[in-house]
Amino acid sequence: MSWTLPGRLWRNPQNVWARRALFQIHLWAGVGAGIYILLISVSGSVIVFRNELYKSFVRPPLVVEPFGTPLTDDELKAAAKRAYPGWTIANVWRVKNPNQVVEIWLERNKNRKQRAFNPYTGADLGNPDPAGLRFVLWLVDLHDNLLYQDIGRKVNGAGAILLTVLCITGAVIWWPGIVSWRRSLVANWTGNWKRFNWGLHSALGFWSFAFVFVWAVSGIYLVFPDPFTAVIDYLQPDEAQRGLRAGDEVLRWVARLHFGRFAGWPIKTLWFLIGFAPVILFITGAIMWWNRVIIPLLAEEGQLRRKPAAEDATAVSPAEIFTGLTTPAAPSIEASPHRARASGAAHLPLVCEEGNISQLED
Repeated sequence: MSWTLPGRLWRNPQNVWARRALFQIHLWAGVGAGIYILLISVSGSVIVFRNELYKSFVRPPLVVEPFGTPLTDDELKAAAKRAYPGWTIANVWRVKNPNQVVEIWLERNKNRKQRAFNPYTGADLGNPDPAGLRFVLWLVDLHDNLLYQDIGRKVNGAGAILLTVLCITGAVIWWPGIVSWRRSLVANWTGNWKRFNWGLHSALGFWSFAFVFVWAVSGIYLVFPDPFTAVIDYLQPDEAQRGLRAGDEVLRWVARLHFGRFAGWPIKTLWFLIGFAPVILFITGAIMWWNRVIIPLLAEEGQLRRKPAAEDATAVSPAEIFTGLTTPAAPSIEASPHRARASGAAHLPLVCEEGNISQLED
């Protein structure tokens, strides 16, 4: 009995070419964006508690022993220029308490520096912010701008788009068919490690999908808000109503959902924990990539070194292994087990049902 494309996707999606192509997109996009995903996920989880961390690291204002008459702003600027030649004085922050240090901000090109100076002697007392607070600020800049201001922020937006693609392709790949979909909800602890690794990736991807997808889409909005606001303006023109539009409130909630800024500690704790899900997904995905691509390539390379290519009729080309979309000839009797595995892996995606799990076993 032949099924239509929707029917095959519903019952036996593993044999649908389009799904196998999406698998390749998901596989390589995930590997390529791995370091980015690690940095954004870990930093995002930590800065969910940024306000609490700020408060814990804030220290009392720095004060000094009075010594004669306080220096004027011009004298402090001169002291700062002597300490940091080539830097421009951006601001001098002096408070009412004459014994409290004066904070001076310096700039050079696009770099900025904050230093505390003794208001009586002009001595450089170091960074006015505690190390812990500076680390939190560094994490925030890493998460928001990848430490590279406007360019980094745009790259971050592109990464959010890529993460959205990973979510969509992952959702399609996850569906194992109507018969066995329930088995993909949990990881199988009783099989071999490859089966467990795949099961963990699949199950964790399912349960964290809604969170990661919301973070990805909201990340796009935070970097590229204009398309979103254009849709709201089209659906609800400003002149059509007074006050806050429903669409504006939706966009506010997009930002709140991204950072977990609602419902207090319970949501922040949940966001913190689930924020590490993409890290685990990357690690388990990288393991699958290693087994699916690198090991067959290494095995193929070893075989080619021992046997001339002209005599090896069963060889699988690297292009076939990488694309996974061609069906190589069956391995000969003389082919090694590694060769047979490389040939099988070239045309069967790593997304397998339990009945095909032998494709993953040693």
